[in-house]
Amino acid sequence: MQKITPCLWFDNNGEEAMNFYISVFPNSRIVSASRHGNAGPGPKGSLLVGIFELQGREFMILNGGPAHKLTEAASLMATCENQQQVDELWTRLSEGGEEGRCGWLKDRFGLSWQIVPSILGKLMSDPDPARSGRVMNALLQMRKLDIAVLQQAYAGE
Repeated sequence: MQKITPCLWFDNNGEEAMNFYISVFPNSRIVSASRHGNAGPGPKGSLLVGIFELQGREFMILNGGPAHKLTEAASLMATCENQQQVDELWTRLSEGGEEGRCGWLKDRFGLSWQIVPSILGKLMSDPDPARSGRVMNALLQMRKLDIAVLQQAYAGE
């Protein structure tokens, strides 16, 4: 059982975000939804709190109003096994959002994501500082990460 669940604060579009996220990631689902009743504070029937799973990891969405905004200070990292996965997630999550540098993006709801190939850790932690430095230099030039370019930098090509 997961003991810590991230809570994502949205103004009033949390249900739309939750449905979008479960459509992007396979093996994902809505676990529960608590809705406003007659007493409010939101419109009756609208989502107050939603619990959902992305690939087995639980998250909570709170439609808490405009008091707090999502920032890059917290992001979700999606680890990808190949370039096709990187490309697909980058395309889906950045649509209507904002592409950042070094594999970072903001989706259309303002949530920050890191789309990272699983091989990056190996390339960046090589004990040879020349290799890891070339990888870092290549990474700093990218928006969406390109595994082939990172591997070429690692090899010194």
